[in-house]
Amino acid sequence: MNAQDLRTKSESELRTQMTDLLQEQFNLRMQKGSGQMVTPNQIRQVRRNIARIKTVLNEKSREGRSE
Repeated sequence: MNAQDLRTKSESELRTQMTDLLQEQFNLRMQKGSGQMVTPNQIRQVRRNIARIKTVLNEKSREGRSE
């Protein structure tokens, strides 16, 4: 996931994608808790993707206020 690609998406698409990532993060935490985790770095990747989306959403909201 690239921040530049995220900036081209609409706010509703970003929110939908963030909801999906939050669900995936929950599922990965459950897998980790039950000992079924296949690749531990997936949690980190999902967390960082969520942060990227939040950053782009924040940029878009600031952009809307300044105009």
